Amino acid sequence: MHDISDELRTQLLAVRDRAYAPYSRHPVGAALVSDDNHTFYGCNVEIANYKGLCAEASAIAALISSGRQTITEIYVIGPGEHLCTPCGDCRQRIREFATPETRIHVLDGQANWLKSYTMDELLPDSFGPENLAGL
Repeated sequence: MHDISDELRTQLLAVRDRAYAPYSRHPVGAALVSDDNHTFYGCNVEIANYKGLCAEASAIAALISSGRQTITEIYVIGPGEHLCTPCGDCRQRIREFATPETRIHVLDGQANWLKSYTMDELLPDSFGPENLAGL
C-alpha cells in the first residue's frame, strides 16, 4: 500500500479531469516527481488524427522544460477502477528518465493506490541511453 497525500490526490483528479479526450473518452492524468522533489503534472490531449499526447508524455515534457531530467516517482490515474498502466510508448519515455529506483504507481479513478512497479517490472530487458554508449 502506498500513501497518497490529499494534495497529490486533489491535483491528480484535477489534471485528469482537464484531459482533452473527446475520441477515446478515457481521460488520464499523471504526476511525476523529480530527483529534487518537484512535481510535474500532465494529462492526455487527443487530436482528430488519433496521434495525441499521453498524460505521462505531457508530464515528462514539463519535467524536461523545467531543466530537470530524472524521475523518482510517477503516478498515473485513469477514469475507472481498473489498472491504467502506461502504454508502450510511455513506458519507453519513462525509461529514458528513470533510474532503477524509480517507482511507477497506478491509481484507480478516485486516486487510490492500486499497484506499484519498478522500471524493470514495467519494461523488462529494456533498451536505454546506455545501450547507445560508445556509438
